[in-house]
Amino acid sequence: MSGAYCIQMSELGGPDVLKKTQMEPREPGPGEVLVRQSAAGLNFIDTYFRTGLYPAKLPFTPGQEGAGVVETVGEGVETLKVGDRVTYLGQGTYATHFTGPASRMLKLPDGISEDEGAATVLKGLTAWMLLFEVYRAQPGETALVWAPVGGVGSLLVPWATSMGVRVIAVTSSDEKAELAKKSGAAEVIMSSDDVASRVRALTDGKGVDVAYDSVGKDSAKASLDSLKSRGWFVTYGNASGAVEPLAPGELNRRGSLVMTRPGLFHFVADEAGLKRGAAALFGAMRAGTLKAQIGQTFALEDAAEAHRAIESGKTIGSTLLKP
Repeated sequence: MSGAYCIQMSELGGPDVLKKTQMEPREPGPGEVLVRQSAAGLNFIDTYFRTGLYPAKLPFTPGQEGAGVVETVGEGVETLKVGDRVTYLGQGTYATHFTGPASRMLKLPDGISEDEGAATVLKGLTAWMLLFEVYRAQPGETALVWAPVGGVGSLLVPWATSMGVRVIAVTSSDEKAELAKKSGAAEVIMSSDDVASRVRALTDGKGVDVAYDSVGKDSAKASLDSLKSRGWFVTYGNASGAVEPLAPGELNRRGSLVMTRPGLFHFVADEAGLKRGAAALFGAMRAGTLKAQIGQTFALEDAAEAHRAIESGKTIGSTLLKP
């Protein structure tokens, strides 16, 4: 197919290993569809595959989420037709085209664009997983949220707030602090501060019920020190590196804490889980509780520049790659 290409890496390393590579889109087999992509979402997990933190079989095309228009339908597909707008999770979305199972495609509701779908499907389902499947904070409880204006955080904060949860956000700049407050955070702490001490001061010494932590190594101790007795430490990202091993007895010493490291794909492994999460996400978007926060857009062929931006900590909200 003329003009079709992907972003591929043949070695591990920095952003420069991401190369534009011509491709021939794979025709859909039984139960599959071929999508011409309108946008692919950039996620921190993409950098983990690029650097080797997560294993990747080379050559490798990054990308975990995308959206576009169905171009070809494979044998036996009855749920989708040519021209349908869809969004999806799937490996290898840094490309002009994506072929995957129709059962994993989510038809976009009216009023939600393909760009919005690509910007929110992985991040929004992650926020759903954290809030509804891992630890469902109750009205009146307090949550500590790191990176509140990042891809997941910009959806997690308003969603939690809409549930009656008090959000204490941790971020790195005055600009991001102001955005976090606008999205619903009750208080904002700078990551350069003594986070745990500030949390204790804001909670009358009690601590928070749950910490949703995407930063990883650099923030883990502060998250643990911020929890009340029997609190939950939900570590779901490695932006600063992987969290160092923690002895189970340490959780007991701190007050019978619960620590978990969830991964979205375990929660949407079957069609029922995926559809349940999508219904919650699209419902929240259509109700106005959530809005796609597209902070920056790059041409797909400039994926290396997009990786530099997200790793610098300068991005806000979701980042899109556009073919």
